[in-house]
Amino acid sequence: MLHLLYILAFTVIASLAISNLVRSLITVSTESSRVYPNHRPSQAPSNPTKRSYRSTIHPELLDEQGQVINEPLLVMRSVSVEDARQKLDALYDSSPNKKNDSPE
Repeated sequence: MLHLLYILAFTVIASLAISNLVRSLITVSTESSRVYPNHRPSQAPSNPTKRSYRSTIHPELLDEQGQVINEPLLVMRSVSVEDARQKLDALYDSSPNKKNDSPE
């Protein structure tokens, strides 16, 4: 009987978690596709009855002049296992907390 109670409680909690996940995904998708009005006074439309809408671009995607960057933001290079091991050993050896236990 106690097993059935555990299964029922787990089912209820799992269904609540999945419904919350689905609700969050729907909210994120609607928020990402929302278009915000452009509130910059220098780019005000000539016709005040006509509103201009533009999607907001994240500041990290712009260069110093405010233009959109058209290059990869993340470049990864492959490292061999030996190179990675040597770099980790060098970091470990240069650590200030390393105890100098030399066998005598």
